[in-house]
Amino acid sequence: MISGWHHHGEYESTIYVLTGALRMEFGALGEETFDAGPGDFVFVGKHVVHRESNPSSEEGTIMVVRAGQGEPVTNVDGPG
Repeated sequence: MISGWHHHGEYESTIYVLTGALRMEFGALGEETFDAGPGDFVFVGKHVVHRESNPSSEEGTIMVVRAGQGEPVTNVDGPG
């Protein structure tokens, strides 16, 4: 699974990884990445263009909490 590039406008998101793995891609050209596993928290700030995927063969389960207002998701062509 891999999402398209997007941001969450005026929302901040906190993600908790329950199972599997979560890969986040972000940065001015999408060149920055990190992987999170079970027990890890991930913070995504307002207007941060990113995409996420599950690089593992195990099914991934995450919990997402968002705080903000307005449109919750804005899809974009890519970073930059």
